Amino acid sequence: MLEIDRYLGILQDLLTRFGLNAIAAIAIFLIGRWAAQLVRRIIRRVMVKAKMDPTLTSFVIALSYYGVLTMAVIAALNRLGIQTASLVAVLGAAGLAIGLALQGSLSNFASGALIIIFRPFNVGDLIEGGGVFGRVEDIDVLTTALVTLDNKRVTIPNAKLTGNNIVNYSALGKLRVDTVIGVSYGADIDRVKAAIADTLSQDPLVLKNPQPTVAVMELADSSVKFAVRPWAHPDHYWQVYFNTQEAVKKRLDAEGIVIPFPQRDVHVFSKINPNPLEAQADLQNGSVLP
Repeated sequence: MLEIDRYLGILQDLLTRFGLNAIAAIAIFLIGRWAAQLVRRIIRRVMVKAKMDPTLTSFVIALSYYGVLTMAVIAALNRLGIQTASLVAVLGAAGLAIGLALQGSLSNFASGALIIIFRPFNVGDLIEGGGVFGRVEDIDVLTTALVTLDNKRVTIPNAKLTGNNIVNYSALGKLRVDTVIGVSYGADIDRVKAAIADTLSQDPLVLKNPQPTVAVMELADSSVKFAVRPWAHPDHYWQVYFNTQEAVKKRLDAEGIVIPFPQRDVHVFSKINPNPLEAQADLQNGSVLP
């Protein structure tokens, strides 16, 4: 009878001890899950208020939720007396292996987060980055899609974009269109400038502010070159460029202003007669064989 009472006491002691630990472990897990849900709500509220990308928001929310929940599970197991050091080591090794395997993707993800947070460009902007020139169609956490001017969709890893210079042509809302027009040396400079300036003023796509620049750029070999630099909205850049070339050519033709083309005078001298004038006469008379 005494043996039975002793075993019953041991069993009661074990049940009391492990029962309390089990209750404490359950309480730790429930509190941890509540904390994970609270962190998830706070992060969602902050990121939505900051107008973060929805894909990045979902990823960060899920990562934070399961991170807090994992810590709660480890704490609950530790309360039950289960050694969690080996479990933490296994999780750490698994995380390291996954990180090494996904090194490129993680780099792209970090770059995508930087793009979304600091916004060097937005959807619809005309940019040059990663060796591609085009309009931004989509910004994801891993890649950015551009549509080139010849209507090709190019997907660029975000790490390649942030690792190089990014030229945003749409950021300031206006671009300078650089063209060069050459006229003959006999043309009146003031008349040429007035004609070109008047032509630019009649184009509705040319911005009034800043005013276009029309100035002598170079006294070249066969022409006087004018720098013609109107300003345009980024969406109208190429249209203004082509319009300017055509409209200025028509206006100069109407004004009788000559646009020269490269010319070269070739002088042929006879090996028989060193005198240039006599050699030319010999050629005209056919007395010198080629």
